[in-house]
Amino acid sequence: MEPTAPLANLTQPLAITMWDFSWLERRWPGAGYENWNLALDELAERGYNAVRIDAFPHLLTAGHEIVWDLEVLWTTQDWGSPAPNRVQVWPALPEFIHACNARGIRVALSSWFRNDTGDIRMKIKTAADMARIWIRTLELLQSEGLVENLLYVDLCNEWPGPHWAPFFLNDPPELTWGGWHSERSLAYLRESISLVRSAFPNVPLTYSFNPENPQAAKHDLGFLDFFEPHIWMVNAYGYTFNPKVGYGFELLDPKGYYNLQKNAERVYREQADYWQQGLIGLINAYAEVSRAHNRPLITTECWGIIDYKDWPLLDWGWVKETCELGTITAAATGRWAAMATSNFCGPQFRGMWRDLAWHQRLTKIIKSSNLPAC
Repeated sequence: MEPTAPLANLTQPLAITMWDFSWLERRWPGAGYENWNLALDELAERGYNAVRIDAFPHLLTAGHEIVWDLEVLWTTQDWGSPAPNRVQVWPALPEFIHACNARGIRVALSSWFRNDTGDIRMKIKTAADMARIWIRTLELLQSEGLVENLLYVDLCNEWPGPHWAPFFLNDPPELTWGGWHSERSLAYLRESISLVRSAFPNVPLTYSFNPENPQAAKHDLGFLDFFEPHIWMVNAYGYTFNPKVGYGFELLDPKGYYNLQKNAERVYREQADYWQQGLIGLINAYAEVSRAHNRPLITTECWGIIDYKDWPLLDWGWVKETCELGTITAAATGRWAAMATSNFCGPQFRGMWRDLAWHQRLTKIIKSSNLPAC
């Protein structure tokens, strides 16, 4: 089974970035996305030609012109909003896609299923519900002539992580992050993908994963048009980096970032070759998964540390070092149809964003690498 167009029609790998829900939530003065034309011009200047965003399909389906009040997900991170916020998804979504199209930037849709004050996302009871909200979203975009050029749809970010898919109960229930390969989960994925594909057969479809390990991909995954694993150095060797640092993904408490300040770069520098080899091993393992299933890879969240930001005593140098290694290693495998350079390629991460030459050098490497022969 060949990948669905337009992935099959690519002439070179794409340099993609993740703008998640930030593209819509971070629009206050100085937040980075208040001027889409400026942000997209800067993205293109850095050599990127694709972007992955949250389409908020559950909100669009509930009422596409409603103004929604969003709950706080976290105060510690610079993705999205650190405070209660208000968004109107339509007509913002088609306006943003039109602005991307004008610059030759391909758009991939995903969803983090952000929580509004009414918790609308919990109405997604079944795989058919998941398909229904995405079909409605694509129908709305089709009415604007914007479906044909979509790069792909990722029905749920990092399925079935509890932050993003609290409406899904796995079997066993504790199988959340990385638990996409249970029988219950796979049945849900197959049904929802099949229903959306029946309505929009030319749109490439997948679910992105925060994978436990490459061996979990031994299942029959032919129903996915491509794989989107999120791969970080800190997840190598059984997720041992963060415990050494003392970082526990704290959402509302700065103590995790205090430990990043004190320990993260030191832990990396003390065994830099060890951690680098762990990252290389993960990348090569997923390249083998891609070959075994005859499916291309796309990765939009990668390669070094997962959480970082502009903060006192947090230097971007070692982060760029690990992300450069990951980008170059992945590009050399010839298995990626699109890849990011990091989690942090957005204007709110100023320390990473301002290094124009770094981005241009790595996006050139991405776009000059080989496409997968699927």
